[in-house]
Amino acid sequence: MSPNNPVPIKKSAKKYMRVTDRKTIKNKIVKGVFRNAIKKTNENIAAGSIKEAQEFLKAAIKALDKAAQKNVIKKNTAARKKSRLNAAVKKLALKK
Repeated sequence: MSPNNPVPIKKSAKKYMRVTDRKTIKNKIVKGVFRNAIKKTNENIAAGSIKEAQEFLKAAIKALDKAAQKNVIKKNTAARKKSRLNAAVKKLALKK
């Protein structure tokens, strides 16, 4: 239960708060995985290492697809993020 929210009175509302807390924790984990993969990809793009960027791109795409599948993010959001990452890696590969 969050400290700022009023405490529910009904039994069903208490249960709903427990369920929400569980789902929030799971969603944070899923978000953390794809955010971390995106961050690693961008770091390797900035560093100029193509191979590592491509490896992390694969991991980021997989994580984004899983997040979209679990409805943590919308599928168009996942598609947009994948497209931008892919374009950045492709641009890096064409430079060298």
